[in-house]
Amino acid sequence: MSVRGSLQRHRFVGAVVSLSAAVALASTLAGCSGDEPPKKAYTVPTSLCGITMDPVLVKAALPGGDSLTMATTKPNGGTVRCNLSVDGKEALSLAQAWWGDGDNAAGVAQGYSHTNDGVLSDDLRFVHTGRAGVGKTDSACKVSEHPEQDLYAVVETRDTGVDDPDAIEKLLVAFTKAVEGSAACK
Repeated sequence: MSVRGSLQRHRFVGAVVSLSAAVALASTLAGCSGDEPPKKAYTVPTSLCGITMDPVLVKAALPGGDSLTMATTKPNGGTVRCNLSVDGKEALSLAQAWWGDGDNAAGVAQGYSHTNDGVLSDDLRFVHTGRAGVGKTDSACKVSEHPEQDLYAVVETRDTGVDDPDAIEKLLVAFTKAVEGSAACK
């Protein structure tokens, strides 16, 4: 074989290897591109720990995954928390918490993660960011167990990459209204 034939063959093999590497890299990058959000293959129920909610609003604040589980916790005498997990990892917490009469949403929000620099609603009942929010139920929400307190609704995403102010605001307002109509306010 001549030097020229060997050189041509070497160039051909080099080009094939380079082309193969480029195709592999493109395939890898296409698989990792952020063009499509991860699929949300689970179904969100309409009742979340006893509170009726629009599943579409809840799903908008959840990450992609295959399965959704729910657990209720009561960390103290005035809080009920509905924790939603996606594929076994806690993703979203919807809580009802009693706070001192005269508190406001902005003050209560300081007690929760990811609410710093939140947007305060015109009526001062709601404060939210893209990851969390606090809503004050209306003044008619009073129970004998908590006579000197107001009930707040709290929405908190966990470390899932969800950061969507519009989705959190819609979920927070709907959750607060659902809590107002629940047994928690009667």
